[in-house]
Amino acid sequence: MAEIIVVASGKGGSGKSSFVSGVSRALAKMGKKVLAIDCDIGLRSLDLLFGVSESVVFDWGDIVLDRCSAEQAVIKAEIDLLAAPRSFSDGLTLEATAKVFKSFSDKYDYILLDSPAGIDRGFQLAACGADKAIVITTPDSVCVRSCARAFDELRRLGIEDTRLVINMFEVKPVCKKKLLNIDQCIDETGVQLLGIVPRDINVGFCSVTGTVPGEFSPSTLAYSRIAKRITGKRIPLVCE
Repeated sequence: MAEIIVVASGKGGSGKSSFVSGVSRALAKMGKKVLAIDCDIGLRSLDLLFGVSESVVFDWGDIVLDRCSAEQAVIKAEIDLLAAPRSFSDGLTLEATAKVFKSFSDKYDYILLDSPAGIDRGFQLAACGADKAIVITTPDSVCVRSCARAFDELRRLGIEDTRLVINMFEVKPVCKKKLLNIDQCIDETGVQLLGIVPRDINVGFCSVTGTVPGEFSPSTLAYSRIAKRITGKRIPLVCE
């Protein structure tokens, strides 16, 4: 049975979708069978990050609304993908959506749900089928505060197993006290740290080209460490 993990953020621009694509690839390289589900209704981007946008015909909303089969909607690749619906529909209820997400559990080792930013209806749809949660923050006060609110909402929805990832981390601004340090991010959210991803200029370029950062790029190495920690291995938070 798959571990179903919702990846959320309190606000936009935290690099959540890039994190999902990077960690999905890292898990796949470890031999894990991974399904990435884009839950950002109307603003989907995972198909672009995986370079399969031209292959999208159906989405998981079509499965919920009985417009296609699961096999027709899943885009098969190294990491299988379910695209997000283009718009909301009254038929996309929490119960129906959770049922569809969980129906894939016996086919994969990990299912990563890419939630939209914020804590409104799209966030609730993404979280409704999850067992665990990872919330992505950048080391600034606004994003960290919004992440603390997202953690509270996840607990309200019954997801107690939650972890924090600090993304786009830079040492120099932290030393100059322009950004929060690691301990401040943890203290503000009150959540256990899963990993740290350094700022990597390759990520922005790859996000618009559908390519993959180099094997030894800072983000790729960080995603690999986090993927290993997700599978239960004892891996340092940062490179030593």
